[in-house]
Amino acid sequence: MKVLCAVLLVGVAATSAVAADKKAARFTEGLKKLDLETRLDQVCDYEAMSRIGRDGTGFRPDRSQSNAMSEPKRDGNTLIAKGAAFRSKGQWYQFSFTCKGAPDHLSVLSFAYQIGEPIPEGKWEDYGLWK
Repeated sequence: MKVLCAVLLVGVAATSAVAADKKAARFTEGLKKLDLETRLDQVCDYEAMSRIGRDGTGFRPDRSQSNAMSEPKRDGNTLIAKGAAFRSKGQWYQFSFTCKGAPDHLSVLSFAYQIGEPIPEGKWEDYGLWK
């Protein structure tokens, strides 16, 4: 019975890995259709959600917006967003990040972030955020 359970778990893990690889490939193909500036925004927002979700913060981001409260600054392949927001479990939170993308802006080379306070729902419309 233990061998069967182990085989089933390996099969589930392999299936999940294949699904994740397909999702990543679709995301990368979509990025290739964008101009470089938009591509950097998208890859950094995606990295923000991924990092915050796996760094043990307790958040489960499903949206990230680098320009929610202020426009990010660009320095070559680096995006500096001091007025960003992410949504987790229906609540938006302030955060800031610095994201260095690869020259083709298809991947992230380094990423650092700091989470701020929840954004009151009464301010969401002002920042272009939604439920």
